[in-house]
Amino acid sequence: MASDRWLHPLGLLSGPAAFRAIGEGQALPLQGGDLAFSLARLIEDGREVATLPVAALPEDWGDEIEAITARPLPFAGLVSARPLVMGILNITPDSFSDGGRHFDPSAAIAAGHAMLEAGADILDIGGESTRPGAEPVLPETEIARIIPVVRELAKAAPVSIDTHHAATMQAALEAGAEIVNDVTALRHDPAAVDLLARTQTPVVLMHMPGTDPREMQAKAEYADVVLDVARFLRDRVATLEALGIARGRIAIDPGIGFGKTMAHNLALIEALPILAGIGCPIMLGASRKRFIGTLSGVEQAEARLAGSIAVALAGAARGAAILRVHDVAETIQALAVWQACANGSAGR
Repeated sequence: MASDRWLHPLGLLSGPAAFRAIGEGQALPLQGGDLAFSLARLIEDGREVATLPVAALPEDWGDEIEAITARPLPFAGLVSARPLVMGILNITPDSFSDGGRHFDPSAAIAAGHAMLEAGADILDIGGESTRPGAEPVLPETEIARIIPVVRELAKAAPVSIDTHHAATMQAALEAGAEIVNDVTALRHDPAAVDLLARTQTPVVLMHMPGTDPREMQAKAEYADVVLDVARFLRDRVATLEALGIARGRIAIDPGIGFGKTMAHNLALIEALPILAGIGCPIMLGASRKRFIGTLSGVEQAEARLAGSIAVALAGAARGAAILRVHDVAETIQALAVWQACANGSAGR
């Protein structure tokens, strides 16, 4: 049986320092992008083998090196000099983050246009809350909530539909949506796989223990949360690829806050570069999550802007290609300043 091998990139570099180190043979590019790593922890069959400079990595780890340094195809054909910013638009009466502020379609459409004006690359529209303990809704209810919003906003920008129901996916795609974002990684509804393979729709696969958000926190038990999540996503991508969904149309999401404790969330963010070895763009969705409130002492989700930006920048510095956020304008401003600081100027 083949070994279970993972490279954990360390000694991350960005900007001119990354390019110099790569040119001198002292670093390797992370997914072919603007970040590089000078060290790597070698993990085989669940145990650490060694931590080595990249120039000293063993030749028999060539497949793993190639996988983690190759540039994935642009997700949904979108190309950007910074991580893509996906604006969150919840068309629900019970969202943890905005308390149903966008439940009215006209309010949701206005909010979506405001996110686009602020620079959002994608709008992620959902009609069912997946917060811990949230009650499920029928696909018909979900469809009725989202379709007027999807139909209007899809005229202006790429729209992602946040759902695990195949019927909702199909209705949203017919209304103009271009991406599916499924918290169950297409495990909830068997018809979803056939639909996305047939329509060649880009999809985000998220890790969550089980397929029911009401039960996920009770299942927050892992032998090693980083490796368990990485293996799940790797195996899910391979399964769906075999079923007709090309790896080039898949992004992966470690599922921060979905069946995770605060310690789990922090471990996954710190080790985010491991997921680059799967060969798909990485999405990080940590905006306004409870662990940010716990760390910062901020009770209200809407007041967690500073903490959310801190997590977004931590993700960007570790290879996140897509940031799923509530506060679009502030996140884009933070990314611009972060990139300028890394590059040493605003013009390079």
